[in-house]
Amino acid sequence: MKTPDDSRRSEADGENNNREQENRSDTSHNKSPLLSDPWKPCRRHRAVVKELLLKLRCCLGTVCGIEWYGYAALGILTAILSFLMDLSVAKLLRAHQWLYTMLEGNVLLQFFCWTLYPACICAIASSFSHNICPFSTGSGIPEEKAAGEMLVVSAGVGVASCFGAPIGGVLFSVEVMSSHFALRHYCPCFFSAACGALTFRLLAVWGGDGETLQALFRTNFPDALPFYPLEILLFAFLGLLCGAVSCCYLFCHRWILRFTKTNPVFAKMLTTEKGLYSGMVVFFLASLTFPHFAGQYMASKYTMKELLTSFLDSRQWTSQSHNTSEQLEPLLEWSSSGTSVYFSLVFFLLMKMWMLVLACTLPLPAGYFMPVFIYGAAIGRLIGEGAAYLSSTGVTPGQQWASVNPGGYALAGAAAFSGAVTHTLSPVLVAIELTGQFTHAVPILLATLMANALSRSGHRPSFYDALSISKRLPHLPSLKKASPQLPSTPVGQVAVKSVLLQKAAGPVEAEQAVRTSTEMQIPVVDSYESQTLLGFVLRSELLTFLRRWKTESPEKHLDEGCCIHQTSIVISPHNTVQEAHSILSLLGSQTLFVADEGKLVGLITWPEMKRILEDLAKEI
Repeated sequence: MKTPDDSRRSEADGENNNREQENRSDTSHNKSPLLSDPWKPCRRHRAVVKELLLKLRCCLGTVCGIEWYGYAALGILTAILSFLMDLSVAKLLRAHQWLYTMLEGNVLLQFFCWTLYPACICAIASSFSHNICPFSTGSGIPEEKAAGEMLVVSAGVGVASCFGAPIGGVLFSVEVMSSHFALRHYCPCFFSAACGALTFRLLAVWGGDGETLQALFRTNFPDALPFYPLEILLFAFLGLLCGAVSCCYLFCHRWILRFTKTNPVFAKMLTTEKGLYSGMVVFFLASLTFPHFAGQYMASKYTMKELLTSFLDSRQWTSQSHNTSEQLEPLLEWSSSGTSVYFSLVFFLLMKMWMLVLACTLPLPAGYFMPVFIYGAAIGRLIGEGAAYLSSTGVTPGQQWASVNPGGYALAGAAAFSGAVTHTLSPVLVAIELTGQFTHAVPILLATLMANALSRSGHRPSFYDALSISKRLPHLPSLKKASPQLPSTPVGQVAVKSVLLQKAAGPVEAEQAVRTSTEMQIPVVDSYESQTLLGFVLRSELLTFLRRWKTESPEKHLDEGCCIHQTSIVISPHNTVQEAHSILSLLGSQTLFVADEGKLVGLITWPEMKRILEDLAKEI
């Protein structure tokens, strides 16, 4: 038995322990988390900086939501990266041209300069990207289409930052990300694209490329009479021609993708020797474009920007070719070999067709929109020069064909061909914003519509769809074009068996469900025997229920301590994967329950839908 002294002594010890615990708790509450670790340097200064950042966040939050600052930062940072990349590429091209000019007189050294310079750069870039991020090769649009989410906004920002075309960039993101685009992305996409385009153009002005904000490729098309009414027929023919050529291009592109996947030599090189493969392909392509070889018929000394500028020239090259006193600068390059402009343009189109297809196999992060845009401009320039020649020789009656603008055809061809290859109409706005030329909006739209109609016939996959199919990415529209029967798979065959709770579940069952499930919505059934779906309980509410159970009454059941939410939409196991994908996209929800006559079968979440599509892609 305890004596009175022992009792008093134990009470005093308990009071001392309580005081020590209170002091420790007070100290821990008063101390900043940054000051709790004694080894961290500048603890007090770090705490002050953190406090200032928190105050700044509160001030910014009072103006608008924090996510809008994220959208602005996305556009600005993308524009800065795009500008720095353009600047770096321009410096490298200028160095290449300078070195080639300095070796004038020695054809052999010029050949090695022309070929080895880009081959080495591409080999280094391919090896670097392979070691840093091996999945970054090729175009990034197929990966964005498969991933969705925040990348919906980034797709529009990328086009806006590269071309200074915010409206066309947003429309492009709507078209290529149609399976993920929701109305809530509309304003953020425009806001971020506008920030990116504005930053990109301001950087160009500050860099000395212009005096004020203007289009990247200014044109001098006549405003009084930009085109004659009968020329609409020629623009429609140009659209059909671009559509037919795009079908040939897409067929060759799909063939080369299959060939590189199935051929053992190419497949091994693209897996283990990406730098060597890039160097060999670029050396071969550069050899063909050597100015003393086939390059003299392709204006190979021009950069991509100079090529597009020459194609958009509104003056007629054929009418100036006989006037030795006034030679146009683009004409001097396109007819430097002494051949006619028509031969150079036809040779350029024939060579660039398969060269672009081969370049698509390079394991490098690259954008393929600009090359096909320029290729379409070459098609339009050829048609425009032909129309201008016929009008100048008097073949067409009357004076209404007296002055044909070949640059307008080049602009329409660029939009039509790039739109046909990508199965989009946004290149119309991109072309208009890129050049600031609104006078040709109607013929450009007509040509692009005609090209798209021909390119989409037969359910042919687009350029991006072909890449998605080749990489077996989980993008449902691409899989549907590759194998129409796959999206019709019943949901009941692929739905995931989920952890569930009955309404009378106790805290022990709830705690086990939290440990074994990672879903945010856990289904609730009437009983484990009947499994009749009643609704779902949120994971956060379930954790709150468990915390209360540990401190309050242990006799509570799930339906007493948690709110069972009703499910708005429940699909049948006989519904298809495509229907489930559409419902998830339209509702923007994260979980979709599958029940057969009220009995829970499983559930489908966005991660599970991605896994389902990946499994379906393996069957292609």
